[in-house]
Amino acid sequence: MGRDRSDQASLTKRDDEGGTMASKAERLIALEGITKVFTTDEVETHALEGVHLTIDKGEWISVIGPSGSGKSTLLAILGLLDTPSGGSYTLRGKPAAGLSAAETSRLRNQEIGFIFQTFNLIGDLSVYENVELPLVYRKVPPEARREKVMKALERVGVAHRARHLPGQLSGGQQQRVAVARAVVGDPAILLADEPTGNLDSKNGQAVMQLLHELHEGGATIAMVTHDVAFARHATRTISLFDGRIVEESHAPGAAA
Repeated sequence: MGRDRSDQASLTKRDDEGGTMASKAERLIALEGITKVFTTDEVETHALEGVHLTIDKGEWISVIGPSGSGKSTLLAILGLLDTPSGGSYTLRGKPAAGLSAAETSRLRNQEIGFIFQTFNLIGDLSVYENVELPLVYRKVPPEARREKVMKALERVGVAHRARHLPGQLSGGQQQRVAVARAVVGDPAILLADEPTGNLDSKNGQAVMQLLHELHEGGATIAMVTHDVAFARHATRTISLFDGRIVEESHAPGAAA
């Protein structure tokens, strides 16, 4: 089942050689030899081992694997929420290593949208205010903020709930608000961590349909999921095991 680092590198090289469609796409993210080691009570845990991964504009990547395989750690590194122990990460051709905390925060806010399993909405802010928050951090003028927020809420079908509090919404509606917050700033990539994990099957399917529509509209998505059926929505699926990429598959019709 295992795949060594040279095999992982070959997965990346396929996108860079032979004049394929993928080689012509805009490269958003490149991970080279990424490792992540956690130390607790002098015990080392190797969460990621020599991961090579590229993500191009317009792709939808699903990351699957058993618990403890490194899925959430990989997503945290992609989202600049954590730093690797080794290897290199470039975003739009710019190395992430060496950035100050303020620079990392600014880059994350400008380029990355997050969709979490637990929604992560602020309970005492309205739906509108939750979605507006990333634009406030960017110092976007109020009129421009209003236009962007309402457009995002309309896009996910909850504009009529703009003045409600999150607690007044169903789980499915809260996740739609979380998606609106993620896309309101037109990020380079959406990172979704088990976006259907707290939803019933009906609302889970609805959120996946929403992600599909966003992808059809040009969004780039990297999604962690334990549900193989949901993973099939992606154009490319990455399988992790013990912190290594052990398999990569492309959806029928997608560029290999």
